[in-house]
Amino acid sequence: MTTSRRPEDDERLLRLLGLGERSRKLGVGVDATRAQLQRGDVNLVILASDASERAVDKVVRLARARSVTVVSGPTAAQMGDRLGRPPVMTVAVRDRDLAAGILAAIDPDGR
Repeated sequence: MTTSRRPEDDERLLRLLGLGERSRKLGVGVDATRAQLQRGDVNLVILASDASERAVDKVVRLARARSVTVVSGPTAAQMGDRLGRPPVMTVAVRDRDLAAGILAAIDPDGR
């Protein structure tokens, strides 16, 4: 799992999540993420840095089985605030281009 710990990375990621939410290209929450992973509709999963162990287990195992990249993002409260929701532990990114943009934004050097 790739981590996004620099504040500027988190801010870029949050901006792109807001864009994805407005264009309806995200699945928000553990249940939506799992359902979309099961359907094969996910290109990237973002886990809140403070996600519960149970949420991490449920989502990461399924994402790995589907060969979907998982990155650690900001806190659940920060993601929820940006998406206009209560705290959000996971976000599934369905759009391939948005997923690529998020990965490039949080790791511009391709590390």
